Amino acid sequence: MDIYLPIAGLSVNALVIVALGGLVGILSGMFGVGGGFLTTPLLIFYGIPPAVAVASSATQITGASVSGVFAHMQRKGVDFHMGGVLVAGGAAGSVAGGFIFRALQRSGQIDTVVALLYVFLLGGIGMLMAKEAVTSVYAVRRGRPAPGGPRRHHPLVASLPGRWRFYRSGLYISPVAPLLLGFFTGLLTVLLGVGGGFVLVPAMIYLLGMSTKVVVGTSLFQILFVTAATTMVHALTTHAVDIVLAVLLLIGSVSGAQIGARFANKVKPEYLRLFLAVIVLFVAFRVGLGLTWRPDDIYTVQVL
Repeated sequence: MDIYLPIAGLSVNALVIVALGGLVGILSGMFGVGGGFLTTPLLIFYGIPPAVAVASSATQITGASVSGVFAHMQRKGVDFHMGGVLVAGGAAGSVAGGFIFRALQRSGQIDTVVALLYVFLLGGIGMLMAKEAVTSVYAVRRGRPAPGGPRRHHPLVASLPGRWRFYRSGLYISPVAPLLLGFFTGLLTVLLGVGGGFVLVPAMIYLLGMSTKVVVGTSLFQILFVTAATTMVHALTTHAVDIVLAVLLLIGSVSGAQIGARFANKVKPEYLRLFLAVIVLFVAFRVGLGLTWRPDDIYTVQVL
């Protein structure tokens, strides 16, 4: 069933877009990521213009995050105090990112910049996650405890002034660290159309030292508000939000997030991290291939 996207200016198969939203929703509920790191490249591969894919993905991530947050709230897996600080930083980052996105759009370099950021960020983070996950899986299979023991925040985080207590996360750290982390993920949300969860979740664990019980839910809480702000930024500045595309993605992602949240409680954390790392590396490879692979026909003419 084909449907016309007014902002993208093309027709797509509605069932394919809904299925894509469902897949992303499952990932959102399982890993605490908005899923935009997967949605945006897949939409671009499908033929959606990059600017529209980025802006519309942020809208879809908002809906998926709402569903995921409610699922984790029922399990007391959200630190609202920590989430509020992350949201404050993310909102400021999304506004700053809006100006950068608009400047790149005017220069005509937005497509190249988006692709390069995906390759470097996803490739680097994916390799780090894969290394840690493989080490943990190997240790568990050999009957040894996973390396690392209890999480501790990074020494740089410990040196920051003005500590607050984040009781649900089990932390006593400066709010400056999560504020800066939120700002960075806000920038990524606008520039790449991602929730920033693929950066936020590892950073919350390895930099802030948060309890793994609340990482996923708190990440989704931050993503919810930041992507909502990002949608407003894109709607007011870039005018690239395709509501029809976003609604199709939302139909699948809202139900998928509930399924993913239930599934996450039944799988060992080290296997979840390994699975996520493999997905991240695959997306980075595919985007990098698109930047370097020379097509058979450099120029094509399409008759409408």
